[in-house]
Amino acid sequence: MGRDAEEASPPVSSSELEQEEDDDDCYLSDQEDDALEESVLHVLEDENLEDCHWSTSSVITKESLLAAQREDLRKVMELLGLREHHARTLLIHYRWDVERIFELLDQKGRDRLFSEAGIPLQCTNNAGSTSSTEVTCNVCFDDVPPSASSEMDCGHNYCNDCWTEYFIVKINEGQSRRVRCMAPKCNAICDESIIRKLVIARRPDIAERFERFLLESYIEDNDTVKWCPSTPHCGNAIRVKGDIYCEVECTCGCQFCFNCSLQAHSPCSCMMWELWIKKCRDESETVNWITVNTKPCPKCHKPVEKNGGCNLVACICGQAFCWLCGGATGRDHTWSSISGHSCGRFTDDQTKRTEQARRDLYRYMHYHNRYKAHTDSLKQEAKLKHDIQGKISISENKESKIKDYSWVINGLNRLFRSRRVLSYSYPFAFYMFGDEIFKDEMTPEDRELKQNLFEDQQQQLEFNVERLSGFLEKDFQNFTDDEVMDTMKHVINLSNVVDRLCKQMYQCIENDLLYPLRTPHNIAPYKSKGLDRASELNFSWDSAEQSSQSTKRSQDQLGMNNNEYASTILGKRPHEAHGSSSGNREHKRDRVDANGGGALFDLNVPAEVVDKI
Repeated sequence: MGRDAEEASPPVSSSELEQEEDDDDCYLSDQEDDALEESVLHVLEDENLEDCHWSTSSVITKESLLAAQREDLRKVMELLGLREHHARTLLIHYRWDVERIFELLDQKGRDRLFSEAGIPLQCTNNAGSTSSTEVTCNVCFDDVPPSASSEMDCGHNYCNDCWTEYFIVKINEGQSRRVRCMAPKCNAICDESIIRKLVIARRPDIAERFERFLLESYIEDNDTVKWCPSTPHCGNAIRVKGDIYCEVECTCGCQFCFNCSLQAHSPCSCMMWELWIKKCRDESETVNWITVNTKPCPKCHKPVEKNGGCNLVACICGQAFCWLCGGATGRDHTWSSISGHSCGRFTDDQTKRTEQARRDLYRYMHYHNRYKAHTDSLKQEAKLKHDIQGKISISENKESKIKDYSWVINGLNRLFRSRRVLSYSYPFAFYMFGDEIFKDEMTPEDRELKQNLFEDQQQQLEFNVERLSGFLEKDFQNFTDDEVMDTMKHVINLSNVVDRLCKQMYQCIENDLLYPLRTPHNIAPYKSKGLDRASELNFSWDSAEQSSQSTKRSQDQLGMNNNEYASTILGKRPHEAHGSSSGNREHKRDRVDANGGGALFDLNVPAEVVDKI
């Protein structure tokens, strides 16, 4: 019976057997499972390292600046029930930080929040007053009709002539964003609509400046928005949400540190980079060389360099002096002595100062030479794009099984980013392990230990960057398929290696070097995909329509159409704060190198994207 049942069971098909074998293959051994888990953790770790410094950047053009300002004004006006000029006063006082305003509202309360910003707690409104009683101005003491006087929200009332003169003076002094009431000990901010109405009747040019200052306050008084530092000015501003210690790229191609508005300089902190460029530009090292190799003349105090073996030297002014001690002497001398002069006693101070100056000079030259060497290599390697594009074209047209050469462009982008990190790591090391900034924050033993740790990682990165550069410079268009595959394997592997080493160096800098210090130093994080390229700031049609309607009164008062208003208010900004002007620029410039050559290859295209330009 059992045999019959066994024979009645359906046979197993070959497809089911294959399915069972496939299911068996889905199970991983313990070693394979551990390796997979480790690789996943590495990926998650890399993503978390970049996410912990999250920041998004957007470009504010002269067309979207007004809409961006109106968006923040609208939020405050709706949530706090304020009029526009009160909302602007509040935002300017708290540097256009809407979230901070709402936080302080809970902490301080509405009355204290408004009074500190200069907003009257009880606003007067005499718009519907029909009183015919004359008003006595407490400035000029003239009696004027109510139509010739203006009352602010704080209740103080003066004649329009005195108000107008006061407003013009304040605008010329650059205080137009916060014009306080004329009354003594009154901190209330004047109504911008009254300022606009009175000033435009007498000085339209001052009224235009007043409008421009109000508009630019969104950038000048905002910690999260800054002008693009490009020269000539492209007219754009960059707004960053999140971590402000980041490096961004404007749509014009200018790459800069958002915190200090200087060129991108990570892993250097802003303070380190400012000190470094000052040290490289000024004559401080020339002074060090003069201290080491010359002596001042005791008569005219000009530096004199010794060009012979005798210790009696003569300045061009005719004064003779002793080279050993710098004291003035006569000209009578022998090879062993100077008549009437003896300086055989040892003076330790001068010797120490000379030796210290010499050590400082040699130390600076060590770091500067390596910084400049990698900077020059970066400029030379930037020219590889044209050569590599030609090599790729030749390789794609020849008979070969390999048609995808995106690994070359990806490797080139990795090379640029890692070379840039390596270049700026030398100014960082100069100040990190020197006495200029952190003299008293590390013991000599701790300093030596941290320096060895950092320099080991720096040398590993330098070694692999040079290897990657060597493989990318090869003439792979003449290689066989096997040689191309071998080169591709090395380029891909080295690209991943230098990326990993850059991340490790930044972790070392942030966690082991900067974090334990008492003096806070923040650096822009390293990102494998390059600098953040700012996106265009977009607003909905409703917001744009509200912004347009809100500025209609200003345009009507100025007697301008939309194009004239934008040109007048927005187009005059370029580099007023930077000391130069460039007028309106409809077309953004291409980025050019320092020598005035053609457009440079974009050094920050993500390695995963193939540049097909």
